[in-house]
Amino acid sequence: MKKLWVAIFLSTVLLSSPGAPPPDAFPRLPARSGEPGTIEAPVPVWTYEILNAYPHDPSAYTQGLVYWDGALFESTGLYGQSSLRRVDLTTGKILKEAPVSADYFAEGITILKGRIYQLTWVERQGFIYEPGGFFVVGKFNYEGEGWGLTNDGRSLIMSDGTSQIRFINPDSFMTERTISVSLEGRRVSNVNELEYIKGEIFSNVWQTDTILRINPETGRVTGLIDLTGLLSAIRADPGNDVLNGIAYDEKGDRIFVTGKRWPRLFHIRLKKKRS
Repeated sequence: MKKLWVAIFLSTVLLSSPGAPPPDAFPRLPARSGEPGTIEAPVPVWTYEILNAYPHDPSAYTQGLVYWDGALFESTGLYGQSSLRRVDLTTGKILKEAPVSADYFAEGITILKGRIYQLTWVERQGFIYEPGGFFVVGKFNYEGEGWGLTNDGRSLIMSDGTSQIRFINPDSFMTERTISVSLEGRRVSNVNELEYIKGEIFSNVWQTDTILRINPETGRVTGLIDLTGLLSAIRADPGNDVLNGIAYDEKGDRIFVTGKRWPRLFHIRLKKKRS
């Protein structure tokens, strides 16, 4: 059953991704050094247990989510509706909000060394905020689109909607290195919102109920998290109101997930799926 689910996910992501080449065009990466052409071993699949559910603003087009200093920080998108927010976890109340100019479509955020970094979609412009008053203290530029953003304590880690993830120096904003996300030897496109958790990159895949667990050194997917059914029964628009938003409370070892325009934010525990 697990192998069938992985196959369905691969066909959904690789065949329906805009601009993605056919499956036989994807390079097959070696499972071990010295064995070119070998398909990687099937990855484990995880499911979830809901430990708690909290209110979430159903008008928030969630693009980025971070848990820091006892509160949630959220980046919301769409032109004319983009913002940066600090949100109370238990009530969903917006504690602080800074609108983003209507010229920009805000995307992912992360907090590194006391600064909030926020991407925009196609404007190739990022903003740097002071986290107390949300004052803009700097800007930065990058090539391509901006989708997801996280950090490993040293580098900014950025996705652009393809299979590529870039590691960016937060001082010079130069790309230090790039990895290509692959599952069983095939590239995975639509890599979206990111969160760095215990040495792995967790990533939403746009328009799916799947989170990838990615090795930050190789780009290989080491596990799939199947969140099917988490909110599907009450989605207003399944094409847009998709899973998007991962936050990790390192001190409390808690994983939070939500989606675009979702009325709930969930604290979940991961469980191995039966094979």
